[in-house]
Amino acid sequence: MTILSSLDALHAHYGMAGEASLIKEIGHLSPAYRDIVEASSFCALATCGPEGLDCSPRGDDGMVVRIRDDKTLLMPDRRGNNRIDSLRNIVRDPRVSLMFMVPGWNNVLRINGQAAISVEPDLLASFEKDGNPPRSVIVVTIERIYFQCARAIMRAGLWNPDVRIGKGDLPTPGRILQEIKEGFDGETYDKEWPERAAKSMW
Repeated sequence: MTILSSLDALHAHYGMAGEASLIKEIGHLSPAYRDIVEASSFCALATCGPEGLDCSPRGDDGMVVRIRDDKTLLMPDRRGNNRIDSLRNIVRDPRVSLMFMVPGWNNVLRINGQAAISVEPDLLASFEKDGNPPRSVIVVTIERIYFQCARAIMRAGLWNPDVRIGKGDLPTPGRILQEIKEGFDGETYDKEWPERAAKSMW
């Protein structure tokens, strides 16, 4: 196996990036980039900490983040599994990366920056849903933003309904947990999950 183990070797192998690949990267929300963020109800949040890396899905029934200004995004931390992996990382290493996706759009938008966790009461209240405010709000200061070319999503056929996998074709969470822990009642877990999720969405 031949390994590329230096920047010189890597650059020699791949060559130079094209002009469009370089000029698309800026340090703030342009009007076009703002439009994409406003259209996105889902993003992946990547963080890093002493234990390693983490990547967490984030979604909402509208914009997944709120734009405060051209350098700042606000992301409510909605209810989840309470592992708080991303939050534990952020308080020790503020570097974050976000990848925004819009169903049907073949590009993705990437934002790198620094994050902090706010529990300011008025800010939490402004994100209230069904009487439930988020436990915190992740405040992201944008350092770099750029769109990613469409080839990966096109190759994967991500938005093509003809290649979608049905729910019954993949293991359920209950089955996964049952395989990991002997005696775990996966069937009951799967049966009760939809009602539990509906009652704890926000």
